Amino acid sequence: MRTISPWMGRLLQGLSWKKLFWILLGAAIATFGIHNIHQQAGITEGGVIGAMLLAGHWLGFSPSVITPVLDVACYLLAWRYLGGMFIKISVLSTASVSLFYRLWEQFPYMLPDLSGQPLAAALLGGLFVGIGVGLIVRQGGSSGGDDALALVISKVAKCRLSFAYLFTDLTVLALSLSYIPLNRILFSVVTVTLSSFLIDQVQNFSLRRPEKA
Repeated sequence: MRTISPWMGRLLQGLSWKKLFWILLGAAIATFGIHNIHQQAGITEGGVIGAMLLAGHWLGFSPSVITPVLDVACYLLAWRYLGGMFIKISVLSTASVSLFYRLWEQFPYMLPDLSGQPLAAALLGGLFVGIGVGLIVRQGGSSGGDDALALVISKVAKCRLSFAYLFTDLTVLALSLSYIPLNRILFSVVTVTLSSFLIDQVQNFSLRRPEKA
């Protein structure tokens, strides 16, 4: 405990309880949707998860090997452009995502199986992911390497975050057509389009009315 406490203290330094609450809530919402909707319906992902599946299929890499490699590469790039505080918050948020994944796996699926209604699964899953990841990104962190990569692209290219997400997700999904049928990819396009839009909207949401000129 003496070695863990100082480390946790440094990690949480500069983070308010309010910010921590929103990170945890975002992680809970996103992972709940992915576990209970996407995994049941078999809807694949873009970003790092989709790239991991692609590399595993064609190159035979184990997910346990390729996923951390891709995440670390994205975070090293993010360190260069987004700074150390972003990495600190992202360490906390990605740990929260992993813990909530583990939590939901302890229970039976809590939502109906939408395998027979893939469009509904794509829309509902995109809603959970968009809101959950959006809450994390709003706090200045990311839920994984694909979020970090999209944030870097958005900053460097000076484009909206939703466009950066779509660019990375659709690139991976297009490459995934090499082994996944088109009809399945189309539902993935629906979910990543909706989630990208919602992440952008949640990040920039404000109750304040614009001031009149």
